[in-house]
Amino acid sequence: MRDAVTTPANSPGRVLFASLIGTTIEFFDFYIYATAAVLVFPKLFFPAGDAATATLQSFATFALAFVARPIGSALFGHFGDRIGRKATLVAALLTMGISTVAIGVLPTYDHIGLMAPALLALCRLGQGLGLGGEWGGAVLLAIENAPPGKRAWYGMFPQLGAPLGFLAATGLFLWITEKMGDAAFFAWGWRVPFLASSVLVLMGLWMRLRLTETPEFARSMAMHERVKVPMLNVFAQHPRALISGTFAALATFVIFYLMTVFALSWATSKLGYSREAFLIVQMVGVLFFALLIPFSAWLADKRGGHFVMLLATALIFVFGIAYAPLFAQSGMLFMVVGMCVVGITYGPLGTVLAQMFPTAVRYTGASLAFNLAGIFGASLAPYIATWLAKTYGLAYVGYYLSVAAALTLLALLVKPREAT
Repeated sequence: MRDAVTTPANSPGRVLFASLIGTTIEFFDFYIYATAAVLVFPKLFFPAGDAATATLQSFATFALAFVARPIGSALFGHFGDRIGRKATLVAALLTMGISTVAIGVLPTYDHIGLMAPALLALCRLGQGLGLGGEWGGAVLLAIENAPPGKRAWYGMFPQLGAPLGFLAATGLFLWITEKMGDAAFFAWGWRVPFLASSVLVLMGLWMRLRLTETPEFARSMAMHERVKVPMLNVFAQHPRALISGTFAALATFVIFYLMTVFALSWATSKLGYSREAFLIVQMVGVLFFALLIPFSAWLADKRGGHFVMLLATALIFVFGIAYAPLFAQSGMLFMVVGMCVVGITYGPLGTVLAQMFPTAVRYTGASLAFNLAGIFGASLAPYIATWLAKTYGLAYVGYYLSVAAALTLLALLVKPREAT
């Protein structure tokens, strides 16, 4: 009670840590699934046969979460815009956490047959629902508590959850594979990261339950700006922001999943890398990803998020042309350059999307735009890239990325100004 009286507002440290730890947990959960979709699930959750077919089936379950994410955006966004950011963020974290831990105890195809991939798909949908509600709330928690001139800086803290979650997930998988042989890893070792997520979820819940509502949301409620059905309001009143916001995030999703899921699969199946060797390469690249996020956020506060997104998109287009030659020449150079570009586009993205919608529907609008971009830009990216590379060659994966960048550039040029 004393804390509520003497410090009714969220302290900057509490806000930034709560927004960071939540997305770190969410992305940790998401990435352990992505890694397992390449290394584990094709062997354990699908019928024995052609390895390439099993990998494509595993990527199909990977895509399910992106279908669920807009549903999560609408569901959690509805309550986030009507009853508050805090309670909704707690619910989103629980949804994601329970789904992830459940994967860690699922029986495999050898034990229950086709029920194994069915249950895996169900848990994957739960992950998607949770992440669909998590990202928008974490970004709003940060930027709606930000002081003037610091919105992009505050808004990049949830974005840092992506590289931190990746490093934690990949590092844990590497440690497990180094400590045990293939037999033990496929028998039970792969389950450890999924079960370990429960500890991280408890930490995130403890931090978020200590928060108060954001000042901007409280002011919006005091001015009676609450809308009855936020999703319908977004579609009716802000269609331009929703469509342009979706495609403004498209290239970010495509490049990220081509640098992580597809690159891991292609490097280990076609370029002769062991899974441990290329995971280390990816971890080095992700360090550069993490370093470029604060830089791009700082630049966005100085020059504007729109400018930085345009710059990043142009770099993505060029990198698409160089994708295949770089990958063939040096996996490390390829990963470092690509992840630097990802960091530049990822840093200001959350702030740019959030500022396109008014406070009363911001949770729903920003979340929907981000997660619809996930459907178009990420859900099938590993599948499409694998098909293009096998059918036409690796260069066409880069062309695919450049086309995505061109669509994003067009969206950024026509997007509406910042909402009031």
